[in-house]
Parts: sequence; C-alpha cells; structure tokens
Amino acid sequence: MKTLGLALDHVTLKQGAGGRAMRALIEDVFLKDLPAPPARGIGAAAMDDGAALWLGDRYLVVTTDSHVVHPVFFPGGDIGRLSICGTVNDLAMMGATEVLALTCAVVLEEGYPRAELERIQSSIRKACREAGAAIVTGDTKVMGRGEIDGIVLNTTGIGLTERVVTDCGLAPGDRIVVTGAIGDHGLAIMAARHALALEGELASDVAPLNGLVRAALDAAGGAITAMKDPTRGGLSSALHEMAEKSRVGIVLEERAIPVHDAVRAAGDLLGIDPLHVANEGKAVMGVRPEAVDRVLEALRAHPLGREARAVGVCVAERPGSIVLDTGFGRRLLAEPEGEPLPRIC
Repeated sequence: MKTLGLALDHVTLKQGAGGRAMRALIEDVFLKDLPAPPARGIGAAAMDDGAALWLGDRYLVVTTDSHVVHPVFFPGGDIGRLSICGTVNDLAMMGATEVLALTCAVVLEEGYPRAELERIQSSIRKACREAGAAIVTGDTKVMGRGEIDGIVLNTTGIGLTERVVTDCGLAPGDRIVVTGAIGDHGLAIMAARHALALEGELASDVAPLNGLVRAALDAAGGAITAMKDPTRGGLSSALHEMAEKSRVGIVLEERAIPVHDAVRAAGDLLGIDPLHVANEGKAVMGVRPEAVDRVLEALRAHPLGREARAVGVCVAERPGSIVLDTGFGRRLLAEPEGEPLPRIC
C-alpha cells in the first residue's frame, strides 16, 4: 500500500497529526468497505466532525474522540478540559449546540498519581458545567507500567439538531470567518513540552464553543454554509479540507487573520507558521455575504468571539486551493502533511 508516494508498512506519528497524511490513512484503511449510513444520514465516509442520523424530525449527531496530549497539564488547560471541549466542539461544528449526553472512558497506567487523576476529573466537571453537558456513562481500564503513557481519555458526545451544518457546503462568494486568534493551543503545548523560555504569555485557547456557535447560528438565519474547528493541522488544514470537499478556491487575507503577538513571536523563533498550528477554542465558518455583519456582531458579543474576523472569500477558480494574499502579492498556501507537533490533543 502506498499513500502520498510513501510506503505505509508502519504507522507514523505524522499519520495521527491531522493534515493530508492522516486523511490518507483513514481513507486507505478505516473507511474501506464500510457500509453506507442510513437514508438521509452522514457517516464516516464524509470525514466530517461527526455523524448525523435522521431521527424522525431531527438529526441525531454523534462524535467520538480520543485524547493523548503531552504534557497532560499545560498552560490554559489539561487533558480533562481538552477531552470535554473537543467533543462538545465537534458536535457544535455540525449544528448540534445543545449536548444531550457525553461518555468518558479512561485508560490509566499502573502507578498513575491519584492527585493528578482527581485534578483532571475536576477539570472535566468544570468544562461540563461551562458547556451545559453531562457525562452519563463511562469506562475505566488500568494497564501495566510502560504499557501506556500515563493516561488516555476517550469521549463520545450526542446532540440533536434540525439542520446539520457540514464542512463541505461552501460556495463562491461565501466569506470565511474565524472566531478568534489562531495558533494559541499548539504553541502553548510546544513551549510547555520543551520547557522553552519564550517571551510573552502563551496559553491554550481550549474552551467549549457550543454557546458561541449557537449565537452565530441564531444570527445567521441559515446563512452559515459550512463549519469546522481548526484543530490538528490548524487553520490551513481545515480550509484545505473544506475547499476540497466544497470544490471551491479560497482567497485568504493574511493581514486580516488574528494572531496574538506571543504566538507570532514564538512561531517566528521556531520557524512554525501559526496557520499550521492547532487550535482548541476556535471555529471556521463559511457565511453568505449578506449575513457576515450580523454573524460577526453576534460572535463579538460573546466572550469567546471578541476577536472574530472575516478573513477570506470563496471563489470558483482553483478548486481545493488556498491562495494567501499577503498584501504584497499572492501565493499558494501549502497544506501540511500533519501537525508540526505530535500528540497535540
């Protein structure tokens, strides 16, 4: 088996880090010969943020996620907060902003400190309260020393929505909106993992977005055409996937993209483009042009959306490509094969 011109005899960290390499692995292995979803449903083959099953007069949205972030505790959050927010956000990206229920499974290494486990559980409870979500069932396993790296969490979420928002509904003329500054999570993890002494305060943006997305959807009146959270692979990977699926090109205005000074400085120092870095508290939206102002107004009225910006436009030319307008010229923005830092979430 070959993917992207590389032999796939063994799995690499790159293939779990978002971007083209991960999508290729999923398509080549996990999606092969899967049965189709029920009528009117959206299944795994869509490779969206979750599945949607038609249930009478509404859609039941289901998503699941596993969390292996290292370090477990980082500025702005920890694996517990990340697990809840990531699952809630995946539901929200498909329009299910009211969470019916969550599950949480924990796999622990023998000898894991109980105090750290209780600290993680406290973060889980707090994030659930913020999201208005409840964990209704779960599972616990313990493995031998050295058989697992400390702790792994898996969370599943379910919610209902009358209208599913996919990541493939962009059309020429739609505006691209980001709900805030990008790159915070990935660079905060990198700084913590490698004990980098960087100037400026770097902290993860990890947060539940369902309330913010609900406000945008209410203001849009059906004019939000696509959504995705730019996690692994960052804004670049999310936009490439959206553009390819929607068969549109996107012209991105570099100077309009919000990036915090500390993130920009860290990225410059490390040679990492914030456009390629994971986020855990931001959403990317496609919005019809007539609704952009009211969507931005709704986003900026919410504490998590104060830095929301319109940063690009969809075009018919160059389907699947992202053109970066730097203000001095234009160039194609390459999609990374994977997140520059493994185990980011």
